[in-house]
Amino acid sequence: MSRPHGCRRAFPPKGPRAMTPGRFPITHIVVHCSAEPHGRKTRAKDIDVWHRRRGFLRIGYHYVIPVDGSVEGGRPEDDAGAHVSGHNRQTLGVCLVGGLDKDGKPSPAFAQVQFDALEKLLRALKTKHTEAEILGHRDFPGVKKDCPCFDVRAWVKARGI
Repeated sequence: MSRPHGCRRAFPPKGPRAMTPGRFPITHIVVHCSAEPHGRKTRAKDIDVWHRRRGFLRIGYHYVIPVDGSVEGGRPEDDAGAHVSGHNRQTLGVCLVGGLDKDGKPSPAFAQVQFDALEKLLRALKTKHTEAEILGHRDFPGVKKDCPCFDVRAWVKARGI
């Protein structure tokens, strides 16, 4: 059934797909970028506003890592995210602020404190979700974006996560 442009399904879903704590095993931890020039002081609350304007209930990511290297909470982990179409029920989403150079081209030039915070967060999440694979958004089938603008698999492997 088609929906008018901008309309979304009723949320939360009803019936067997209803959201309940512990309802889905986490199979992937997905790294994203906010697709904006590096150095912006965007916070989780800003992304929450962007996502609400797009019709989401709230921010689609579970965690956001701003340029200062702090880790901010987004959606609770027991709520399905809104960050990888077709995979939200079994994934956790982590967003690094940045991802573009001054000309708007994809760039992996995140601050070192962001990469340090990402490593610490991913290690903690892997402790809780031992079977979860860590991927970049671009690693999912059908995704035609550079997000998060670096090779997450290689980065994770180099750090032994």
